[in-house]
Amino acid sequence: MPSNTTACLILIGNEILSGRTIDKNLSMISLKLNGAGVQMREARVIPDIEAVIIETINSCRAQYDYVFTTGGIGPTHDDITAESVAKAFRVPLILHPEAERRLLAHYKPEDVNDARMKMALVPQGATLIDNPVSAAPGFVIENVFVLAGVPRIATAMMDFIAPSLKGGLPVISRALDVHCPEGEVAVGVGAMQLRYPDVEIGIYPKITEGMLRSTIVMRCVDIAQLAACANDMIAMIKDAGVFVTEMVD
Repeated sequence: MPSNTTACLILIGNEILSGRTIDKNLSMISLKLNGAGVQMREARVIPDIEAVIIETINSCRAQYDYVFTTGGIGPTHDDITAESVAKAFRVPLILHPEAERRLLAHYKPEDVNDARMKMALVPQGATLIDNPVSAAPGFVIENVFVLAGVPRIATAMMDFIAPSLKGGLPVISRALDVHCPEGEVAVGVGAMQLRYPDVEIGIYPKITEGMLRSTIVMRCVDIAQLAACANDMIAMIKDAGVFVTEMVD
């Protein structure tokens, strides 16, 4: 029984695709959305290319309740997300008076330049997203939330956004540490998925202390179904002669 309120994340940046920057925002945003009863259904990593950004935003905003983007709203030449979003919505890019005021209040007069003031440009009709870290705001237009790429700033922006999201019940998870390779319990886990179709079940291999083991993760919005599934899963694994313990987040 997954949440019926859905979201997609678009990670924008050549630096992510090149491997020079390791993304930290996907996990953070997904966890915050889970708490708001919104399920992340898809994430895409795309380059700083205007046509790609426009096509991706228009495709995703038609498919999902919420779309989040990270990256490309800074002061440099390759920060083209705001302009691309404006073109996706077919509205002009304007100097937002409140965004301008915040930036002028943040920087010393001698440090104000055209590059920095570029961060006050947003699509017409957009609402600002607070940035308590470095003042330059993100923005939301219809169901698209445009965030900074810097993880600390993106986190602060998500904390500002989360209370306004209209989601379903929070998705709850339970995880088991299974002391055997996934192949030894795969058939039983598959049967459990058929028994509990409203519980999302995943099994993932890992190596702990040089031993091949598995983690089973169960996710659902119904706490009673999740508990029943977890109890039956533990019993099935123990009946197979395998040691299992529940993991604590």
